[in-house]
Amino acid sequence: MAAILARKLGMTQRFLDDGRVQRVTVLEAGPCPVTAIRTFERDGYEAVQLAFDACKEKALTRAELGHLKKADASAHRVLREFRDEAGELLVGETVTVEAFAAGDKVKISGASKGKGFQGTIRRHNFKRGPKSHGSHNVRAPGSIGASATPSRVFKGVRGAGQMGGGRVTQKGLTVVDVIAKQNLLLVRGAVPGGTGGIVEVRSNG
Repeated sequence: MAAILARKLGMTQRFLDDGRVQRVTVLEAGPCPVTAIRTFERDGYEAVQLAFDACKEKALTRAELGHLKKADASAHRVLREFRDEAGELLVGETVTVEAFAAGDKVKISGASKGKGFQGTIRRHNFKRGPKSHGSHNVRAPGSIGASATPSRVFKGVRGAGQMGGGRVTQKGLTVVDVIAKQNLLLVRGAVPGGTGGIVEVRSNG
């Protein structure tokens, strides 16, 4: 098993030897110093904590700086824990993009693009009403509950509200290439979030 933190840089395309075009997402993955190891005996679960996105010390609190200095790590903006991914890693080591290889299957988690407050047509693919014959139900959601019985709206009824901006995990993605010198990971498939977003890459084994 392998895991690393990365930043989504965008998409590009590669031309294969047979002339086909391969569309890939470019991720800047690592290097990620190991800042903590969680054990079942001490913490009740097993996990490894990785740091990413180096920054100036003034951008962090003293508590955050103290935690990183215990692991001999410089200032990093992002800390994430990966369950059941510790393996043989030790505090102070560094995880690089070389933990992955071309052809590996991975799953990537991140925050999806926020769409703001949206109606039911865009959020849940509802159909609109007729636009003719004096209809006042062009984009309205329609009835969502009876007035006499049960005199309320059941939980879970699909309606308007916040769309996007939540955690999404995309499984079954394939690593196309690993460029270790530039800490780049090329992945075939859709990766959650917008350009510049932080994502978690795990092996899908």
